[in-house]
Amino acid sequence: MPKYLIAALLLIPFLATSVSLADHHAMGEKTKKAEDDGFVTLYNGKDLTGWKTEGNWVPQDDGTLAIQPRKGESGWKRYKSYLYTEKQYENFVFSVEYKLPKKGNSGLHFRIADPGDDWNAIDPVAKGIECQILDSFGKPDDKMGHHDHGGIIRTQGASKNMSKPAGEWQKMVLTCKGQSIKVELNGEQIIAIQQDKGAMKDRPLKGYIALQDHGQLSHFRNIKIKELDQ
Repeated sequence: MPKYLIAALLLIPFLATSVSLADHHAMGEKTKKAEDDGFVTLYNGKDLTGWKTEGNWVPQDDGTLAIQPRKGESGWKRYKSYLYTEKQYENFVFSVEYKLPKKGNSGLHFRIADPGDDWNAIDPVAKGIECQILDSFGKPDDKMGHHDHGGIIRTQGASKNMSKPAGEWQKMVLTCKGQSIKVELNGEQIIAIQQDKGAMKDRPLKGYIALQDHGQLSHFRNIKIKELDQ
């Protein structure tokens, strides 16, 4: 058999493997694109571009974002220490992952009314809506109230306790479209309400989004948003 023919036959398995790997890579890229379709990353993993705060939110070497309270920073009434988007949003899907300490407390605030030119007038509690982020692990489903993990404050508690133990990464997905508000926690929908049918009916349908600084070391990652049509 000619040497060139032998060489060609020996190359066939190598070429087949190369094509297979290329197809696999292309499929992976396609899947990733489908998963990220329409979402925009709000935290770039390096700095607070696109955000506004007076709190101590510190980018970490691993690309996550941490609240590292300074001396004397405690409690939740330090509104300017919250982390706010510079842009207002109306209809959207917001996704965030976070890790809390034992008895950790934070919050996802949204549709916060614009304070106008006076930044000191920002008030995410009285002029926005809060979805509670809290270490509620182990609490019975039928005991979950609006101040427990995933509840909409002053409105409705989670239908099921989907909390993971403190120290584990958890994922919350908030969907706002018109009057509809839905919350998914760790893969399961736990809230489905109409904004105009409860205590939050006076809140605007468009506003800023914020993460709460409760004066505790907490970590956040994969903060992203997908804007929706009405």
